[in-house]
Amino acid sequence: MILMPYTLTYKPFGEYAVLVEWPADIDIQFLNDIISFKDLIVKTGIKQILELRVSYNSLLIIYSKYLFSFNDEIAYIDKIYRDNKTLNKVDRLLWRIPVCYDEEFGLDLDFISKEKSFSKTEIVKRHSEAVYSVYFIGFLPGFLYLGGLDKLLHISRKSTPRLYIEKGAVAIGGNQTGVYPNTSPGGWNIIGNSPINFFDISKEKPCFAKAGDQIKFYPVSKKEHHDIKILVDSNVYQLESEVLNG
Repeated sequence: MILMPYTLTYKPFGEYAVLVEWPADIDIQFLNDIISFKDLIVKTGIKQILELRVSYNSLLIIYSKYLFSFNDEIAYIDKIYRDNKTLNKVDRLLWRIPVCYDEEFGLDLDFISKEKSFSKTEIVKRHSEAVYSVYFIGFLPGFLYLGGLDKLLHISRKSTPRLYIEKGAVAIGGNQTGVYPNTSPGGWNIIGNSPINFFDISKEKPCFAKAGDQIKFYPVSKKEHHDIKILVDSNVYQLESEVLNG
């Protein structure tokens, strides 16, 4: 696929990093371009690069040593971007995530139903039918920021956040949805719970998903939620996934 390069902005970010910014919008085309550029930088094998962090419309390049010349480094990485005429093919996965939308877990289903003037069944249907893209991971380790929420489910975050939200809580905040990977405070609207681990420090890859992957939620009953959690706690549960463009 031939690309038309975007006009990027490059900024020093402290003494050891460069922040590359795309147009300020949540857009799957920007995400694809960011991930493609990230993969291209990795393939160049620049030894002093320590880490690359993806966000909605930016890529943070962190170096292992002080950058004596930001201008030279920016010119070099911009040349890498400009010389790339095609979208790099990056393997991505679609993950199928079980969610129980029972009222025991869906603390804000009633509220959303009244605000949106449609049934809780319709909320669950719309939430579980969408396919979401992982834009980046942040806020908490394993918290996936997902784009692709049905516009009819967009709803403001709570004016007063809860001090305690259960691990696995599936929530909506503004135009985003996500899953709390651990117990924490939070101001998003809770609509269900997933029994799986979104962050497990004992694993080689503590977070199973990465930016660019996709998420598909599917409804399960309270019993199925309970049974899956037993398997997860026993470390024998296998998440379903499929390669999107491998």
